[in-house]
Amino acid sequence: MASTRRPGTTDEPDATAPSERPRPTSRDVARHANVSQATVSLVLGGKWQGRVSARTAETVRSAARTLGYRPNLAARSLRLGRTRTALLVVPALTHDYFARVHAGASRVAAEHDFGVVLYPSPEGTGPAVDPFGSARAALDGVIASSMAPEALAALGEGGLPLVMLDTDPAGGRAAATVNLDIADGMRQVAGHLLGLGHRRLAHLAAAVDTWTFGVRARALEEAVAGEPAAAMRTESSDLTVEAGLRAATRALSAEPRPTAVICDDDLLAAGACKAARRLGLRVPEDVSVTGFDDLSLATALEPELTTVRLPAEEVGAAGMRALLDVLEGRTAGTPVLPVRLVRRDSTAEPPEPPEER
Repeated sequence: MASTRRPGTTDEPDATAPSERPRPTSRDVARHANVSQATVSLVLGGKWQGRVSARTAETVRSAARTLGYRPNLAARSLRLGRTRTALLVVPALTHDYFARVHAGASRVAAEHDFGVVLYPSPEGTGPAVDPFGSARAALDGVIASSMAPEALAALGEGGLPLVMLDTDPAGGRAAATVNLDIADGMRQVAGHLLGLGHRRLAHLAAAVDTWTFGVRARALEEAVAGEPAAAMRTESSDLTVEAGLRAATRALSAEPRPTAVICDDDLLAAGACKAARRLGLRVPEDVSVTGFDDLSLATALEPELTTVRLPAEEVGAAGMRALLDVLEGRTAGTPVLPVRLVRRDSTAEPPEPPEER
């Protein structure tokens, strides 16, 4: 039977490969799902909410998966004036937290036929050059970690929609923000250690001038100030295991020696555990250690690390959803995602009775 498709349409199979099975079209999806092509377009274009029922939308998506249908993104980009590409800016890929953020953003992007270009800042948490320069037109928007803020300066000048992750929601720079309840995470850490009886505490604070680490420091200070018998010293450290080792060595060499070390990051906590061992101290019998992030490193340590679990994949997913809302002219929410203390074997009661109150 002769094809009824008009030559030159974007759904027409490649004429240079007549022996190959024709690529499924949106018309095929519509027939399979028993809906109109307009409905297929709405659902696969991510514009079905309020126009099509959730059941019908799932029927269309199921039909597309069954048939192996993939929309012609190049034609759609020309039609809509968009590339359906987002840029994700993170400090580095060596930190598995940001790898999970990327996984979450990519998952949601794929559901809406978007691509995600990953840009790890070459300077880590410091300044970075404009990653695209004159190629800004290849992007529809940016999702960025507050840990690499300077990498966004040139892109921001181009007027691209920006969604910031883990940043001050009152900053006014971004079209939307996605945050974690970092303050609550630190309150959970402090409550856990104070509840065990610790009163001499050390804080290994990340030497990074960002909103998120400022929130951690303030929340911890407030929690410790609420216990009159507690005292805390702070040591600043770069975000590496070796820097954490040096900072923890300074803290644990002080008199009176802290019975617990609270770290802004699991990398610092790994350094603290190394410092304790080198000083002849046992974790947790002589000193308790806590981290923040719940990286894969946390369970690689011995003893396994008590730390705050951050839902990194959901952060990336929420960031992508917020960018899609901005691009579609919808009001983007400013979600604050909950975090949770994971108690493992690196914390215990202090080696001596708590001081008299």
